[in-house]
Amino acid sequence: MNAPDPRPRRPVLAADVERLASGSAAGDPYARLELAHATAAAVVGAGRTDPAETTGRMVALADTVGLDTLAELWRDAEPDSLPGALWSLYLLRTWCMRHTDEVARLYRAGRGLAPVEEVVAGVGAEADPDAVRGVADAVLAGVYDGELDVALERAAALFRIVAAGREWHAEDDQAGNAERERAGRNRDAAAALTRAAESWRAGTLR
Repeated sequence: MNAPDPRPRRPVLAADVERLASGSAAGDPYARLELAHATAAAVVGAGRTDPAETTGRMVALADTVGLDTLAELWRDAEPDSLPGALWSLYLLRTWCMRHTDEVARLYRAGRGLAPVEEVVAGVGAEADPDAVRGVADAVLAGVYDGELDVALERAAALFRIVAAGREWHAEDDQAGNAERERAGRNRDAAAALTRAAESWRAGTLR
C-alpha cells in the first residue's frame, strides 16, 4: 500500500468548480456521477483541511460560481450521497438568502408543530429574517468547521419545520395542493439529509 502523500493539496478554487461543471455537461451519466462524487469530496476535504482559512469561501461557493454551476455537478446525484447532500445544503442556503421573509414565515408557522426539530435547527427565538440567514450560514459552515453530521441534521430539521409550516398554511390557502406538494419535497429532502448524516457517522458517506 502506498504511503499517503504528505504534501498539502492546493485548495479547491471557484474556477476549478466552474471548469469541472462546464465539462460535465457533455459526459455520459456514469462519468457525470463519478465527477459529482469526486468534486463533492474535494470541496469538503479542502474546506475541512484549513477551516479558518476556507470556511467563508466555501459557504459562499454558490454565490461565487452560481447555483446553476453546482446544480450541473451535484443535482442528479442520489439525495442521500455526499454530492446530493451538498446540493441540498447550498440550495437551502440560497433559498434562505433570496426568500428570507418567506422562509421565516413558514418557519414561525411550523415550529410549534415540530418542537424537537426546532431545538435541532437552532434558529433564534425571534425566527426573524436575520435569524434565518444566520442559521443558513451556520449550517453550511458546520460542514467545514464543525461536525458534518450535525450540520446535515440541522438542515433536515429546518426542512421539516418549513414543511410543517407549509402544511399549516395549506389549510387556508387556495393553492393548498401546491403547498402540500412542496411540503412533501421538503420532507423528502429532510429524510435524505438524515440518512446522509447516519452514513457519515458510519464512515460510508460518499
